[in-house]
Amino acid sequence: MSVQRFETELAGKKLIIETGKLAAQAHGSCTLQYGETVVLATAVMSQNVREGIDYFPLLVDYEERLYAAGKIKGSRFIKREGRPSDDAILVSRLVDRAIRPFFNQKMRNDVQVVITVLSVDMENDSDIFSLIAASCALHISDIPWAGPLGCVRVGQISGEWVLNPTYAAREKSDFDLVVAGTAEKVVMMEAKANETPEKTIVEGIAFGHKNLKKIIDLIEEVRKKVGSEKIKPDFEELTDEEKSAFEKVQSKVKTFTAGKLKELLTIKEKAKREEELTRLKEELDQALKDDNEVSKEMREEASDILEDFLDAEGQRLVLEENKRVDGRALDEIRPISCEVGLLPRTHGSGLFNRGETQVLSIVTLGSPGDEQTLDTMEESGKKRYMHHYNFPGFSTGEVAPLRGAGRREIGHGALAEKSLEPVLPSKEDFPYTIRVVSEVLSSNGSTSQASVCGSSLALMDAGVPIKKPVAGIAMGLVMDEASGKYKIITDIQGLEDHSGGMDFKVAGTLSGITAIQLDVKVSGLTLKICEETLAKARTAREYILQKITAVISQPRKELSPYAPRIYSLRIDPEKIRDVIGRGGEVINKIIDECGGRDVTKIDIEDDGLVMITSHNPEMGVKALEWVKNLTRDVAIGEIYEGTVTQIMRDRMNEAKEIGAIVELFPGHDGMVHVSEFSYQRIDKVSDVVKVGDKLKVKVVDVDKERGRVSLSVKALSQAPAGYENFSRDSRPSDNRKRKPFGFRKRF
Repeated sequence: MSVQRFETELAGKKLIIETGKLAAQAHGSCTLQYGETVVLATAVMSQNVREGIDYFPLLVDYEERLYAAGKIKGSRFIKREGRPSDDAILVSRLVDRAIRPFFNQKMRNDVQVVITVLSVDMENDSDIFSLIAASCALHISDIPWAGPLGCVRVGQISGEWVLNPTYAAREKSDFDLVVAGTAEKVVMMEAKANETPEKTIVEGIAFGHKNLKKIIDLIEEVRKKVGSEKIKPDFEELTDEEKSAFEKVQSKVKTFTAGKLKELLTIKEKAKREEELTRLKEELDQALKDDNEVSKEMREEASDILEDFLDAEGQRLVLEENKRVDGRALDEIRPISCEVGLLPRTHGSGLFNRGETQVLSIVTLGSPGDEQTLDTMEESGKKRYMHHYNFPGFSTGEVAPLRGAGRREIGHGALAEKSLEPVLPSKEDFPYTIRVVSEVLSSNGSTSQASVCGSSLALMDAGVPIKKPVAGIAMGLVMDEASGKYKIITDIQGLEDHSGGMDFKVAGTLSGITAIQLDVKVSGLTLKICEETLAKARTAREYILQKITAVISQPRKELSPYAPRIYSLRIDPEKIRDVIGRGGEVINKIIDECGGRDVTKIDIEDDGLVMITSHNPEMGVKALEWVKNLTRDVAIGEIYEGTVTQIMRDRMNEAKEIGAIVELFPGHDGMVHVSEFSYQRIDKVSDVVKVGDKLKVKVVDVDKERGRVSLSVKALSQAPAGYENFSRDSRPSDNRKRKPFGFRKRF
């Protein structure tokens, strides 16, 4: 293969595609460079059909390589990249959702797309370029695929549109919108927004779609120069005899199901409908067995044919009769119920029911030290808010092994997290680490958006001061692509998601959108359909928010008694070492004496912010006062009640007691000279005080350079008659001048 280079300009930077240099044995491969970010995309299809499956086996893998960012894995024991990070899985899903509709879903050959990140410049996110590279690799391969696709990122800063904003620019943008599509239609979207109005989002979609056409033109140019001829999958190469047999079975299935499918679709309950569908399939199979004209192979096709007819009947009911599976109007939402405070020991809980979909969300509040540490190819830092989503098999009445979070769980959790993040309080206002877990207990469509609603309930129940509640809704589409006729439906359930043309999830507040996720099963959406869907989604969102606020209208004023309390103060950064101590001696002592690590945690940031988290308010206050005392400055004239910790003796004469060391508060002490105990002469300090005694003292001198504090007892009382013009260096018992003496502060 000869090396070919193609390029165009996008947002002021060159987008370069190169073929023929790397991965020559893949069925399609290319590298894409934008700035100094470089990705390699490959596409391969198996030669043989995978038997015994009823779905198209597509696998998309986005491979992060730490070398791309000049990093070595932080673990001391494992330096090789391990399981994909959540970010890598989300990019894999993003690419998958865009390219999947352009395969013939009847294919049973395995297709794998692998995107390997070779270089990242920490300015340009590799996610959208991974999708562009995958689109190009598929388009130039011999794999049957009806692309190409383009993809861009859109932002808005100070009212100005920004194409493919850098990481820094995205921080300033009002929203982050990813748009993928063909030259004519939109096929995939992701958005994270700060309560952005629908009108602005529609304008952003139009801006993005206009600019992705340049990318499609570039990929077409690559295809013309180096593209391979597409092969035909096995299922398209039927003999005349097989075609005749298939058409005969279709006709028999159609005759058998006449009138029965419409009746089946009137059953509202999912379980009963599926039970009836299973019974109908069994009757069909028996009828075909009794028919000597149908072979065993063709009889096995009958079940799929029946389901195709069922989907077609569902679409016909919507388009021609404006009727849905469960009898609802096209814009009608299933019955909703909300509940909070279900679990007595959790910090907050909310139960959200919409039809047969049920999600229980639980909030846990933790210390700042509970934040998640991020150490991925493109991201380092900490994360204080996490949303985790669980989807067990029993939620759909199925048996499924529990093997941890899969791609679905990670994707839906990230979407709910994205939806709620804009309304969370700042760390300064609410320093807690926040974890929300959404347990899907029953599923019949749109569990991710039910998780958003349940989490709003749980956060308010936990007393997290969110700005506004957030609700989510999934919108669907029924379309006859031949005629262009379509209907948008609100709050899709499982069957409508499976057979419909789109799954358009929209989350937000009464003020605007916070998140969008769009997948399609048709060839794409026009801008008009996008605009209509967002408008209908807003109406639905307002209705759901009314249901939520009728149960709990605002966050509770008090946290759960079982939630930890955080006490914070800001200290001079120079004094952080005083709180920590040598080898952590001081901070460990504070924690141990305030209940131990199971009760009290102390987090200190570089700017001097100290946050004490405690499950015992008394211990939390004790630790707070301890830190205050460690970091406060002792001033002349202040009065303390301290503890005598040591009797000081003269270095030259051990029998001579010269004073007492008094601990004013942890980490700070001073010395009371023998002459400062009384206006009368004292020969021995131990005649007046002993170690362990409480002693009220006044600070009479502070030597900051030497770290010495001089204390006095007699300065707290009035000098007796004859002691006018009294000073601590003019004593009737001893007229010799003495230098103030103290004791160095202990660290």
